Amino acid sequence: MKKFMLVLLSAVMLLSLAVVSAQADDLSVALVVAGAFGDRSFYDSSKAGLDRLIEEKGIDGVTIECNNENHDIQLRNAAEKANVVVAVGWEFYNIEEIAPDYPEVKFIWIDNATYEPIDNLLNITYAQNEGSFLAGYIAAAVSKSGVVGAVGGEDADTINDFIVGYKQGAEYYGSQNGKEISVEVNYANSYDDPALGKDCAIALNDKGADVIFNIASAAGDGIFEAGAERGFYAIGVDSDQKYIAPDVIIASMKKEVGNSIFDAVSKFADGDDSQLGTTWIADMATGYIGIGYGDADMPQQVPDEVKDSIADIAQKIIDGEIVVETTRS
Repeated sequence: MKKFMLVLLSAVMLLSLAVVSAQADDLSVALVVAGAFGDRSFYDSSKAGLDRLIEEKGIDGVTIECNNENHDIQLRNAAEKANVVVAVGWEFYNIEEIAPDYPEVKFIWIDNATYEPIDNLLNITYAQNEGSFLAGYIAAAVSKSGVVGAVGGEDADTINDFIVGYKQGAEYYGSQNGKEISVEVNYANSYDDPALGKDCAIALNDKGADVIFNIASAAGDGIFEAGAERGFYAIGVDSDQKYIAPDVIIASMKKEVGNSIFDAVSKFADGDDSQLGTTWIADMATGYIGIGYGDADMPQQVPDEVKDSIADIAQKIIDGEIVVETTRS
């Protein structure tokens, strides 16, 4: 009897594995980004998530770059190519009308949410304000001048969600440590032109900012370049960017876009579609928002006591002891 039960259990396990494998084999993913890859932050993080799905789950994948145009056309193109479409960027706001035209396709919208639930669509938004609070605290703690800055890609709700958190975190450091802190902001009006990012950073540095937060994707490369030339520090965004300029970038606000895509699509692969029709907020409590300091062998400009404070503050945010302001309703 015991032998029979073992054989039966083994058969059930093999069947379960076969079902999961079949579900993964049935999935194909089209990752469509509003801009272009190569930013070493937001879009590249999303591609890292797709690469993991291909490598670890055996899921077929294809990528589409919109290069900041034809978002609706490319979204429909993606839906014709795959049965899971991951749209990366707020620019896909017409997904609310497009997704219902493809009821057999599962959609994931990264970094924004529809006004009403859509049966075949999962929205994923991020609490970048929480991570930016930590970035602001670090900037204020490291600053010698008492002036810190931020360069946004554009004057928009998502970017300003970073900025309100950043300002609040910097001011929190000042109030806790008796230090006067001011925050200067500039907008590059570009996510892919480093020259514009550099001009914005230089203008902020001229106002005294000696730590500048990159919230401008690839345009932020100009911030790092200006920092190297002028001797000010920078904070990276979305991914741990310290490797790009270890002597300039002191920390990065991590927004784990790739990991969230991997986890969401993995649920589809496991036959779990319960996320559809909902909005998932990836926040600090879920582990998708945080701070990175690069590898241990890189220069560490943030003192250990500040890193300890950051860990404590992060827990206070998770526990609700610190409520971070937001532009999101």
